[in-house]
Amino acid sequence: MKITILTIFPEMFASVLNSSILGRAREQGLIEVECVDIRPFSDRKHKNTDDYPFGGGAGMVMLAQPIMDAMAAVTGEDFRGRRIYMGPRGTTLTTAKARELAAEEHLVLLCGHYEGVDQRALDACIDEEISIGDYILTGGELAAMVLTDCVARFIPGVLGSAESPEEESFSDGLLEYPQYTRPRELRGMEVPEILLSGDHAKIRAWRRQESLRATKRFRPDLLEKADLTGKEKQMLEEL
Repeated sequence: MKITILTIFPEMFASVLNSSILGRAREQGLIEVECVDIRPFSDRKHKNTDDYPFGGGAGMVMLAQPIMDAMAAVTGEDFRGRRIYMGPRGTTLTTAKARELAAEEHLVLLCGHYEGVDQRALDACIDEEISIGDYILTGGELAAMVLTDCVARFIPGVLGSAESPEEESFSDGLLEYPQYTRPRELRGMEVPEILLSGDHAKIRAWRRQESLRATKRFRPDLLEKADLTGKEKQMLEEL
């Protein structure tokens, strides 16, 4: 998969893209990520990418022309993928959406800035708008990092285990169960005995129960949409 990020601050991405799991995935050729600076595409004398909004108001608006030309340069004539604007009015990024996007051949992420983007650029160049939450950032760069990291986890080989992304929080509509590692006892606190039993069936049942418990405690709203069996619904009532 290839992800192209259109931004006026490409320097923001280096540490995120070159570190940890994303860095290794890029080195192994599992995912290609490139950051393209929008500024050189501006036809203005000083290569500025913003101007005052028509109708007045606070702040500046990103110009349509540099964005449209940058998008044309990175997509070409035979583009196969999805062009996404990271904006607050978009659909919320979820695990299901990340899994869907991971199946695309090429994603192009447009990072807005200032007070927004000239609507004509969005009308001409964007297939979908995505938000990472109901709050406002100073720009779309952080949102693009979040989406890139989230999508990458569903690309085969990136996590090293095909099961890993499917066992984590939100993968099945519930929060993840508690995790433990060595030592077995720490300052009077012990690892649950069942995790040391070697009985994988019992461990799976315990983890499912604890996942239900955590969801009920921290995010009970998720239970309204979760696909639960009759036994699990009964278990919830008893917790």
